Amino acid sequence: MNRQNKGSLSEKQMGYLLIFPALLIILVIAIWPVMRSFWISLHDIRLNDPTKTEVHSSYGLDMERYVSTLPNLLRYVKREAESAEGATKEQLDAIRQQIEQMNASLNQTGEIASRYHAVDQLLLEFKPIPSELKYVTLTGEQTDAVRTTLEQAEAALLALGAQKQLSKPEGAVGVMAGIQSSLIEPNYIGFAYYQKFLTDSRMWAALYNTFFFTVVSVAIELVLGMGIALLLNRPFRGRGLVRATVLIPWAIPTVISAMMWKFLYDGQNGIVAHLFEVTGLVSDMGVLLSTKAGAMFSVILADVWKTTPFMALLLFAGLQTIPQSLYEAASVDGANRFQQFFRITLPMLKSTILVALLFRTLDAFRVFDLIYALTGGGPANSTETISIYAYKTMFAQMSFGEGSALAVIVFLCVALISIGYVKILGADLLGEGNGK
Repeated sequence: MNRQNKGSLSEKQMGYLLIFPALLIILVIAIWPVMRSFWISLHDIRLNDPTKTEVHSSYGLDMERYVSTLPNLLRYVKREAESAEGATKEQLDAIRQQIEQMNASLNQTGEIASRYHAVDQLLLEFKPIPSELKYVTLTGEQTDAVRTTLEQAEAALLALGAQKQLSKPEGAVGVMAGIQSSLIEPNYIGFAYYQKFLTDSRMWAALYNTFFFTVVSVAIELVLGMGIALLLNRPFRGRGLVRATVLIPWAIPTVISAMMWKFLYDGQNGIVAHLFEVTGLVSDMGVLLSTKAGAMFSVILADVWKTTPFMALLLFAGLQTIPQSLYEAASVDGANRFQQFFRITLPMLKSTILVALLFRTLDAFRVFDLIYALTGGGPANSTETISIYAYKTMFAQMSFGEGSALAVIVFLCVALISIGYVKILGADLLGEGNGK
């Protein structure tokens, strides 16, 4: 009788131990970026706003900006006061004293005073400001006091500028904007972006474009890929060369193929556009990239041309696993080619087709480079997919919080598609297993 040692692992524990490295890699590479994107989507992060370039959970002060802009503000007010007279001079002196009192009140906190001098010295030496010195936390009372002082000073300077009492009134706007941008407020907004997208017509239009592109292109690729796979599976002279040739479109980088098709679709010199016009498929060469329907047709055709070989390759691999004896037995029983296809080929290829559809559907739903290089999402956002919308929001508008929310939406859609396919595929495999 074999007895398991007390210190040895069970089969279940050994199984978990073996898959742990893979789970760890998935967590680091796949799950962590999604979690980080979700966390960023809960905050109003904008790279074009100095006060919202990072996640801030509390009120604070950007010491680098504060130290570099406060002297400019004081010098500006002092210079204007020296050139002014009477009540204007007194008012400017009062503004300067108010700002100095605000700074003195902040420097009563030992941490702010020490950081102020350290940051000032680093700026004088043209050295970068380390993160541990850059931000300092403020209380609600301190924040309200600083904001009130700055608002009063701004209102007074703008009023003097409107009365033409300042020698350089345009400078008041610049120095006040600089010092106000050093004040940091919490940018947590919760699910505000997700609530916004529920009623965002552009987001729903991008989702519709994505689903339409995915369904139509994958369906065409499945039909054409099946035909090519059946052709490659038959013995004929030069079959190896044909197999290698079929894979050329798939091997071409997507951006290069998109630019190639862009020249072929050109409304003046495009060969494909000219052929479509000659054959009557389009009324004019220019409609392929300048109209909504033409642009969507163009990107689908380009995607079908490039990725049909991938679908054919997967289906061809599945065809190779079907025993030839099944077709020989069917021929002896009198089954013709169509009957053999629907009674033998399709049932035996069901799992392979589902896997191929899963890969292509996920790839097509996340399409970005092909459409971005070919149409840029135009005309009038008619080919804008959810990935392109997320890219434009994040990098063109510099709204990282909003763009991250769109990225999370893309992930949720991809996850739902994957779960659906996996359930169908799993049920199919279990059904085949039970039928044996």
